[in-house]
Amino acid sequence: MKWNKYTLKTTADAEDIIVATLADIGIQGVEIEDKRPLTEEEMSQMFVDIAPKFSEDDNIAYLHFYLEPEEDNEAIIEAAKAELEELRQFMDIGECIITKSQTEDKDWINNWKEYFHHFYVDDILIVPSWEEVPAGDEDKLVLHIDPGTAFGTGMHETTQLCIRQLKKHVFDGCDILDVGTGSGILSIVGIKLGAGSALGTDLDPCCINAVKENKEVNDIPEESFKLILGNIIDDKDVQDKAGYEKYDIVTANILADVLVLLAPQIIKHLKKGGIIITSGILDIKEQEVAEALRNAGFEIDEVTRQGEWVSITARK
Repeated sequence: MKWNKYTLKTTADAEDIIVATLADIGIQGVEIEDKRPLTEEEMSQMFVDIAPKFSEDDNIAYLHFYLEPEEDNEAIIEAAKAELEELRQFMDIGECIITKSQTEDKDWINNWKEYFHHFYVDDILIVPSWEEVPAGDEDKLVLHIDPGTAFGTGMHETTQLCIRQLKKHVFDGCDILDVGTGSGILSIVGIKLGAGSALGTDLDPCCINAVKENKEVNDIPEESFKLILGNIIDDKDVQDKAGYEKYDIVTANILADVLVLLAPQIIKHLKKGGIIITSGILDIKEQEVAEALRNAGFEIDEVTRQGEWVSITARK
């Protein structure tokens, strides 16, 4: 399907108020393109496996919105122009000239694949399904991972920190609980390293297909890695299905604020002496998570770092 694409060039300082102004006249879903770096607070609320590279902030923003060709677009655009001219009387909105082009629907889920290629986490090789294992690497521990719409390629520092801890702590036949399993990469690594079973929990239904496909391409038996949808922090049904004092290892590569809430519950699912491998912790949140783990009854075993990210491994 073709769409009419409208673009206006403004200042980054004015982008929020312009978006609100456009919304008032019925233009929703504005796409913002600028070079503003993410704030510390924004970074603490997200993971990005394939991080964009930004040039220096130049206070320029491009706003894009899309309208169907059969709509009365001219009336909407004229209303937008009038509102922008009125806004110009009160603040600097830059050029703010609306230009029109046409665009078509794209397979957005697959377009990111051009940025994701095979890579290494120490002696583990992670390969997407559309690439072959490089010649000479056949003897490495090879994982075939496609994240699909679920988080977790192994490229992000937080995932790599967890993988390295799994290499230290997985033993033959151990049982793993993977909280926030995403693509299933940590469970699959665990099983490849010798774990007997893994149970993943996640809130996002998108992980169902991602986990299924990644299990199949890595030859993981169905009974070895199962998945439950739901929040293990406060959902009694999920807690009961997971089972208590059952796991040798828990992995939790999620946000620090969630780890604080998770700690007092997840200790109930670990065997005595079992460990939790946490990641997704910005360095500014390290002490907060460590304190939550201690308060829940854990002893800190090891803290590892990569970039600004921290992994805390603790023992029950």
